[in-house]
Amino acid sequence: MAQLWGGRFTKETDQLVYNFNASISFDKKFFEEDIEGSIAHVVMLEKQGILTEEEKNIIVKGLTGIRHDVQEGSLTITEEYEDIHSFVEANLIKRIGEAGKKLHTGRSRNDQVALDMKLYTRAEVLHIAEEVYELLTTLHTIMDNNLDTYMPGFTHLQKAQPITLAHHMGAYFEMFRRDSLRLKDIYARMNYCPLGSGALAGTTYPLDRNYTASLMGFEGPTLNSMDSVSDRDYVIELLSALSTIMMHLSRFCEEIIIWNSNEYHFVEIDDAYSTGSSIMPQKKNPDIAELIRGKTGRVYGSLVSILTVMKGIPLAYNKDMQEDKELTFDAIDTVKGCLALFNGMLKTMKFHRESMAVSAMNGFTNATDAADYLVGKGVAFRDAHEIVGRLVLYCIDKDTCIDALSIGELKEISPVFEDDVYDAISLKTCVEKRLTIGAPGKDAMEKVLDSNREFLSKRWMDE
Repeated sequence: MAQLWGGRFTKETDQLVYNFNASISFDKKFFEEDIEGSIAHVVMLEKQGILTEEEKNIIVKGLTGIRHDVQEGSLTITEEYEDIHSFVEANLIKRIGEAGKKLHTGRSRNDQVALDMKLYTRAEVLHIAEEVYELLTTLHTIMDNNLDTYMPGFTHLQKAQPITLAHHMGAYFEMFRRDSLRLKDIYARMNYCPLGSGALAGTTYPLDRNYTASLMGFEGPTLNSMDSVSDRDYVIELLSALSTIMMHLSRFCEEIIIWNSNEYHFVEIDDAYSTGSSIMPQKKNPDIAELIRGKTGRVYGSLVSILTVMKGIPLAYNKDMQEDKELTFDAIDTVKGCLALFNGMLKTMKFHRESMAVSAMNGFTNATDAADYLVGKGVAFRDAHEIVGRLVLYCIDKDTCIDALSIGELKEISPVFEDDVYDAISLKTCVEKRLTIGAPGKDAMEKVLDSNREFLSKRWMDE
């Protein structure tokens, strides 16, 4: 059992205890971050005169050699080591001898693992933001191409008022835009370096924490050593943001599943993102959308788990915090996979524009506009509401829609109706006259598209 401690102990750790305590099976995921942090630490130690230049060069060469050999597959990270830190240091000492024992000068595994986790999650925030950006780009393209694609808007899953596909997609653009900005905020808050905090109370060595932080692209060092080694707020924030992304994806998937049904026939999912049935040859199932919807609970579980882990932990570091890694790794991998698959599914999806328009017409989505028409003719709104209600009942009885009624039938309900009503309640008119900010009218949507283009042109991940 390769471990970095033992002088205080008089006998070997029980194997079951060792296995339970070890983290190498999952913290090997940030092997490269451990090497990066160790190199920055050693460079700083030499700058401060704590190591000689020769010692620094020997250690850095040994660390880069280990990194190369693991990447090439000639060195394997095995579970004989307690954690990734033990693996790196033990192999370094094996390669370069006594100089390797100086790697850990002025450092604890507490601030080391805090650094590794921050480096790893910081990089993953950028990867996730990139996936969100790609999805936003796809949504913008669909919006731009469907300003005149009419469809019903829904409340309570009931047809309510006519909108456009561009407007509907725009709602999701706003959700994922906020997701992108949440990731940006999290990145800024987490971008401070804990290395140099020691176990919890700093160190007596004259470390230059500002220099170490700058070497790894941090804004600066963290300002309280106890907080530094026990802070997992950024993990909780990230898992919360990932849960929100998954909630948005799940809502979107729910709609796609409904729209893909025979009853709606609004969309057709590409064969590459569908599966069939083992017994029913006609089936084409929206399995990707369903799986993304299902995996949302998995990410929620990670968030609830880490909140529960952290809720009763006194300062500073406690071993409970080792639980953050598997939860975070799994949530990150799940969200990245779901975003990539969802974007691919959305990009290749076919929209049945005619079915959408027919559905909007047959769902009395222009009933409000019919009432507004009567108000424009001098009828009180409450009376207009009652008249159009009777009109809808008449249409239901005749199995038709308002637009299909003759002017004679309309006048039987109310003599106020004139021939101009047909233009007033057409889908095009119903949509186009809604021009307030955020509405589905074409002029309003053009302004939104301009705003989207500006947002997409400023990729915060590249700043």
